[in-house]
Amino acid sequence: MFVVEIIVAAAVPFDAALDRTTRPAQLVVPVRSQVSAAAKSLVVGDRTVRLLGLGGQAGDRLLSRVASGAEVAINAVEAFWGIDWSREVSVVAAATDEEFRAAAGGGPAAQWADIAAVTVVDRVDPARRTAVGQRIVFAPGAANMTAGALRIVLTHELFHYAARVDTAPDAPRWLTEGVADFVARPRNPVPADALPVPLTLPSDADLDAPGPQRSLAYDRAWWFARFVADTYGTAKLHDLYLAACGPGHTDVASAVHDVLATDSPGLLVRWHQWLAHSG
Repeated sequence: MFVVEIIVAAAVPFDAALDRTTRPAQLVVPVRSQVSAAAKSLVVGDRTVRLLGLGGQAGDRLLSRVASGAEVAINAVEAFWGIDWSREVSVVAAATDEEFRAAAGGGPAAQWADIAAVTVVDRVDPARRTAVGQRIVFAPGAANMTAGALRIVLTHELFHYAARVDTAPDAPRWLTEGVADFVARPRNPVPADALPVPLTLPSDADLDAPGPQRSLAYDRAWWFARFVADTYGTAKLHDLYLAACGPGHTDVASAVHDVLATDSPGLLVRWHQWLAHSG
């Protein structure tokens, strides 16, 4: 079964520092855009990273920064996810906001105002574990991000790139985003104002509204992933992702029971206790 054109978007303010404002991801159906420009390549271990600028010196500078951070980002993804993923990585720098919005699926400009990058794939065949036409597309404004924010976005998107063939199209987006942030973001203390937060898991709907609600949803998903890794180990977080987000996945509650050997209400109580002591 093929899934056509899935996108995961990294939502990060372009001047973000290494703090709770870094947040990613939505699944949308993009408008196809044609890519025709000369690409540069670099080799990182046994992977080839192809860098394609669609015009402008700012895009070229951005891709140079991406190239400088590629090894660190790939190493971070491999440390969590393993090495069995695509040896070819494509990164595109959009020249205009309109070009980026076309890659991101269109819609009103405000919808993409805080989106720094999207990961696009034309086709996925989970049975054969293949993805066709996968690429990371950066918005023009990403050129203005700090080094730390750019590193987070690149690592976050590379995780989605690596996990794509093992992620179902109907996977809970909040969990895919929380795990991607776990891989990408530094382990900063949870802010003192993180509590109280609702004693519920984030929802995919929370990720769809630009602004504070989306920011908090991404943070809650990230904190949840950190909690699982801190409490049960990173291997269990990996297993939970596959159980709840992989092809043929079960629902989150069942995945929690099967992988973490607990029920959702008890897990949420422990998560809140973790939040209270992680500042």
